[in-house]
Amino acid sequence: MAVPDLTELREQIRLRAGTRPAGPPLARVRDLAGPGGLALRHYRPVDADRPLLVYVHGGGWVIGDLGTHDRTCRRIAAACDVEVLAVDYRRAPEHPYPAAIDDVTSVLEWVRPHLVAGDSAGGYLATTACRRLRDAGRPLPHAQILLCPNTDLTLSLPSVAEKGTGFGLDADFLSWAVQQWTPDPAQRVAASPLFAEDLRGLPEAVVVTAEHDALRDEGDEYARRLAAAGVSVRHRVEPGLVHGFIQNMDLTSADAAAAHERIFDDIRRIAAGFGPDDLARPVLEAHP
Repeated sequence: MAVPDLTELREQIRLRAGTRPAGPPLARVRDLAGPGGLALRHYRPVDADRPLLVYVHGGGWVIGDLGTHDRTCRRIAAACDVEVLAVDYRRAPEHPYPAAIDDVTSVLEWVRPHLVAGDSAGGYLATTACRRLRDAGRPLPHAQILLCPNTDLTLSLPSVAEKGTGFGLDADFLSWAVQQWTPDPAQRVAASPLFAEDLRGLPEAVVVTAEHDALRDEGDEYARRLAAAGVSVRHRVEPGLVHGFIQNMDLTSADAAAAHERIFDDIRRIAAGFGPDDLARPVLEAHP
């Protein structure tokens, strides 16, 4: 494939996000600085405290930011009655593995959310950060919501070839993105959640994959491995959908809109388990 001009690609993605309808209005949306000065965006659906979900955007580790996923975060906050904290982690190739994992882990440790969610590379970062916290004996989110996640940096499962042309996420771009994230091929097995030796003790998981996604098989297999390790898992493959359907496809596809509602139901179900004493997040309120 032709090597993308990343500056141009990022600008195209940013401009495209600006053409979409704004997300629903919320009681408060504000930008703030997190650990190490990381840019964060905090969404509150109402003035009262609500369960907190940290959202980690996708984009193959190389694209995406707070702006590209603003509508998605607003919709989650409004539909699920949760606060959302979006993370603008460092991107490859300027900051390769494990920089973004370090960033997401630091935010989870700093704010101690009830849930962490991510799409695509964001799902990869969310679950890898959870494993980091588990290994360090630190508090974990109650649940991880993984949407079309990357889990196999070796790209060895059949759906990469079967669905890697003509369905939006092409195998050649995927291979290139992995190279930017992990320039050293020798790192890729160790950096892949799917090949982690021990998945015990990770948070309850919702894993949603899509029928026509090059990453489908690795997401499905990761859900199976989590369940085999004793993690509570809710897993489904959304029929007829492609990679990244969580990102604005409700605007053009009734099937995607219905799939979004199922994800929102999953988040609402988990968030309903938290009482008033669980909700205060002083570390966020300390930032005006």
